[in-house]
Order: sequence, then structure tokens, then C-alpha cells
Amino acid sequence: MAKKMSLFWGAGSPPCWRVMITMEEKRFQRYKRKLLSFEAGEHKSAEVLELNPRGQLPAFKHGDSVLNESIAACLFLENQYQLKGTRLLPQTPAEQALALQRMVEGITLNDKLNAVIYYEWFVPEEERCDAGVKRSREVLGAELQLWEKYLEQVGPGAYLAGAFSLADVTVFPSVACAFRFGLSVLRYPKLAKYYSLLKGRASIKVSWPPHWLESPQGYDVLKDL
Repeated sequence: MAKKMSLFWGAGSPPCWRVMITMEEKRFQRYKRKLLSFEAGEHKSAEVLELNPRGQLPAFKHGDSVLNESIAACLFLENQYQLKGTRLLPQTPAEQALALQRMVEGITLNDKLNAVIYYEWFVPEEERCDAGVKRSREVLGAELQLWEKYLEQVGPGAYLAGAFSLADVTVFPSVACAFRFGLSVLRYPKLAKYYSLLKGRASIKVSWPPHWLESPQGYDVLKDL
């Protein structure tokens, strides 16, 4: 089955990482994958555009089916292979509802992180202003506090929706990215504990961004948030 799957991905991209974690949890290790460079513009190459006209990563193909949105790819893999590897959606209605809710909310968390971390990438120089930066940081701070409350509700040492699920697959890469860019473990202790809980999971360790391993020292963009 894995021979029918291929993935174009970029290192450090939470959407790409979500798909890779799901593939590991479903025990698909021998699929075709190609690492591309965002800095070199390889995500805009002809081979990517053939699959994804938006020129974005990930670009995932399963047989003749193409899924370029990470959430869609993760849900597809879970639906197609529920009994293979880890079951990634709870079976009880309440837990499944919570997992799906947190999974989709994880997109908002990632968007607000990107607005701060990659501000100079997304906003042309002539449009940048201190007020815009301040507003984005305040919005992100409020979002992170919301996740602190969510984690308080589930208790220490717990996943977002009971057992490990697609909620964690979606949210963890963004949390890891936040700490990579200097988020304070003292100001966000519950997110820090959640990060510590999951970073040693096999599927996450094996798919860890390679350049993070080569250069463990992160950045300080979020240190004062």
C-alpha cells in the first residue's frame, strides 16, 4: 500500500509534519517522499504545481487521489485505514467531537503563530508597522492562553481528547514550532508539559525536522510573548 503513496514536504512545516506523523502512526514507513526547500522556492516547482496549483506543501498523493490540505490528508488516512496502526479518532461521540474540534482549532493556532513568526515574510516592507506587529502578538498571546486552559481541563499528562488522536497530530507541530521560536516555558507551563509529553513519541521523533536536529538552538522571536 505504501508504494502507492508519495509526499512532497518541507522541513519544519507543521502541515507537512502532521501528514508525516499520521503516516508513522499508521505504520506506513516505506512511502515515497521528497524533501523540498522553501528558501530555494522548490515548492513552486513544476512537479509540485502538477499536484498542487497553489504551489504549497504538503502535496500528498494516494494512488490517483491527490490531497494537498494536511487535515484532509490526515482524515483520509484515518478513514481508509482505521484498523491499521493507531486509531486516531475516538469512537465515543463526545470524545470524537472534542478531537475534531481541537483538530480544526489547531489550524487557527498555526495561522496566528505564522502571523508573528513570519511577519516579514508575509507582509511587504512598505506595509509593515509596529502597530500591526503588536496586534499580531497580542492575538497570538490570547490564543496561547486559550490552549493553556484547554490543557488545564484535560489535566496533566493527558492528550487533547483522551487518547492520542488527530487533535494531537494537528496541534503538536505548531506547539513544537512555538517553542522552537522561543516561547517561554514559564509563562506557558501547560503547553510546555504537553510539548514534553509528546516530543518523545516514536512517530514524532522519527519525523522530527532534520534541520532542528542539526541545529538544536532555536530562535527568540517569541521569548517576550
